[in-house]
Amino acid sequence: MARLSRENRTSRPAARVRRPAKVTAERPAVRRRRASGDTPYHHGDLHEALLQAAERVLERDGIAGLTLRAVAREAGVSHAAPTHHFGDLTGLLSELAAIGFRMFNTAMIAARASEAHPLMKALANAKAYVAYAQAHPGMYSLMFRNERLDMTRPSLHEAATASFQGLANSVAAGRQEAGLQEHLSGEALEALSLDQAAAIARNWSLVHGFTMLLLDGRLKDILHRLPAGTTADQLLEAMMRAAVGRLPGP
Repeated sequence: MARLSRENRTSRPAARVRRPAKVTAERPAVRRRRASGDTPYHHGDLHEALLQAAERVLERDGIAGLTLRAVAREAGVSHAAPTHHFGDLTGLLSELAAIGFRMFNTAMIAARASEAHPLMKALANAKAYVAYAQAHPGMYSLMFRNERLDMTRPSLHEAATASFQGLANSVAAGRQEAGLQEHLSGEALEALSLDQAAAIARNWSLVHGFTMLLLDGRLKDILHRLPAGTTADQLLEAMMRAAVGRLPGP
């Protein structure tokens, strides 16, 4: 019996050894989403998720760091995903810039609507312009880098044209104070007089140049020389008052 028992024991199959489950390391982008409380994209939303990831990379790492691979890593998807949705880097940057222009336009429309006086509308528009650039420096920089964009892409062309039309109408509203009744849109915007073009270019150059100097830190020396507490916003307003004429108020 003892012999049979030993044989029986040896003929039983060996107990299966359970191996510990393989632990897969989370990608850094996934860890960042968990830490920030963001949820991964849902099925069908990958196009939007990639644009959101691209904006995060742009604001964190600048244009130089914005590559298709970087966006894929940030979104936690395969490297082929951005190419599938946007074709190439130019396509991705162009769609991202279109989003930037739409946000930019929305901010300036709201600013103009907050004022009643035509010249105050122009001042509010300028302040909103600068404020957007300060809040989204990476996006603002991309929006004006034509060599990296496809301006014929419908979404970008439409958004950029709307932005220019808003600027033109803001200038036109200011010119009403000089007795010039004009509304620059549609065909009127396609055939500007030299005087109209000069007014638009002057105002745009003033605000865009101010914005770039501010973002690059080149206005610090001027602000340091002004009375304590003087802000960049106040400096811009003083410039606008000198450029566009007499504004209401002090």
